[in-house]
Amino acid sequence: MDKRWVLKDQGDGEIVKMLSSKLSIDRNLSNLLVQRGIYTFDQAKSFFRPSLEDLHDPFLMKDMDKAIERIEKALDSGEKIMIYGDYDVDGTSAVALVYSYFHKIYNKLDFYIPDRYTEGYGISFMGIDYAAENNFSLVIALDCGIKAVEKVAYAHERGVDFIICDHHRPGADLPDACAVLDPKRADCQYPYKELSGCGIGFKLIQAYAQHNKIPFSSLYEYLDLVVVSIASDIVDITGENRILAYYGLKLLNTKPRPGLEAVLKFSNVQKKESNGNGSKVNGNSEDFFSRFLTISDLVFLVGPRINAAGRIESGLNSVKLLICKDSDEALKLGEQINNNNIERKNLDMTATQQALEMIAKDEEMLKARSTVIYNPAWHKGVIGIVASRLTEHYYRPTIVLTFSGDFITGSARSVKDFDIYDAIDACSDLLEHFGGHKYAAGLSLRPENYEAFKERFEQVVASRLEGKELFPEIEVDEVLPLSAINSRFYNILKQFAPFGPGNASPLFRTDGVVATYGSRIVGKNHLKLSVIHPEISSQPLPAIAFQQGDHYSMIEKDIPFNICFHIEENEWNGNVSLQLNIKDLKFGD
Repeated sequence: MDKRWVLKDQGDGEIVKMLSSKLSIDRNLSNLLVQRGIYTFDQAKSFFRPSLEDLHDPFLMKDMDKAIERIEKALDSGEKIMIYGDYDVDGTSAVALVYSYFHKIYNKLDFYIPDRYTEGYGISFMGIDYAAENNFSLVIALDCGIKAVEKVAYAHERGVDFIICDHHRPGADLPDACAVLDPKRADCQYPYKELSGCGIGFKLIQAYAQHNKIPFSSLYEYLDLVVVSIASDIVDITGENRILAYYGLKLLNTKPRPGLEAVLKFSNVQKKESNGNGSKVNGNSEDFFSRFLTISDLVFLVGPRINAAGRIESGLNSVKLLICKDSDEALKLGEQINNNNIERKNLDMTATQQALEMIAKDEEMLKARSTVIYNPAWHKGVIGIVASRLTEHYYRPTIVLTFSGDFITGSARSVKDFDIYDAIDACSDLLEHFGGHKYAAGLSLRPENYEAFKERFEQVVASRLEGKELFPEIEVDEVLPLSAINSRFYNILKQFAPFGPGNASPLFRTDGVVATYGSRIVGKNHLKLSVIHPEISSQPLPAIAFQQGDHYSMIEKDIPFNICFHIEENEWNGNVSLQLNIKDLKFGD
């Protein structure tokens, strides 16, 4: 599908010039800073050197004082505490974090992950019954619960108190819990709104430590869990999330917990002894991975494997892996979860292919502004992945549904600037349950409401997209001459990391380049080439363009073309060099 290139608003020229001078950096780099809301030397210093001291006071979060008071009451009186969380990466990492922290000081607690198939998403009646029947009087719910009004009321009847720690958008009413921690509450003045569910869990233990004068350093060991949740839940890597991700990646690259190290091993990410700059360390050395792990690695290598346990078998296994302290046991659990991931891949590939064939044969679906597709045979654990693949293929708001229990249940994914949560909300009278974010949501409905829902959702999407064409966009940070690219430029650019939503890896555009001699197709339709700016730059730069071999016939004719690209390092036979990773190219524009 053709992509539209959109140049972002450029920074104010005077501020860009001032920052460039004060920081002694290229104006193209200072422009990137201004685009990210960085206008002063001090702001730039904080951006390039994130500090844990800049984390917000956790007691700024509404109800945090109530949460800590209730937890301390439970600890003092010897109550049994259940740590309850969703079955995805964010939920299981949050449970592992809070359980591990309090288990060090208290032993009357356990954890609980609802079964995706028998209980569904979030707080369940079955989970509440389990708590009551096993004398748990306090449940700390993580990454879920913000809309569980009925269920928390039921828990009261059964003598079970709840503390809700969630980051999803609330409904009209909040649960009547002892405390409801959610920065997205309308009455919560917490300065940062985009924490992950595990991030809320981290703020809870930060508050407990702060209230009890426990050094913040005792919390550092949990930051690898936080960064995995930040990456996997696709939350913004800005503000507090960027600080937490920065230090979480440092921990993950130096001393990851055994469970995460096992996942990385099955992801074929090997370790080597190094002092961090590639040279061998003698004696008692720390282990470093053969390359610095990034947010992208967590999204594509770690997150899917941890998620696979809850999709195929049980999210309990993910928690057991993440809290495991024994390396051998972690490897056994890691292998089991890796096998779950292999099964998950086969299921989602089959369902995706079936969905694409169903759409291709249906004229109405092809013409629609949305995709709502249902197959009762699809595995509930992979429909979110299928929804993402269909959204990428057709680039329109998409809901994929299957049958589970007594209901049709589904996952929704959206496209840029379209709030799918609000669109689903407009159909809420036809639903049993729904929740989520602007770009991803979950829902369930009765089978007899399916056709009405499908029709209503299409009407809502069509009306909100009226006059708009849906084309995937490539947001270009700035136009960059190839002559500006050198090792100093790249070394500063690296300090913009960690990259992710809200702080994407800068994408540059250069027009009128040509390929030099030796360009070729490699692997499965990838272009390997060197590009040069005629009459502007005499130094060719190596480049790779994945899945773009179809352009080769034009490129070998020496026809100038325009490119959008990231700058990266390429290591080959021990040599490291700069390389352009071309995301898209066009002729004649």
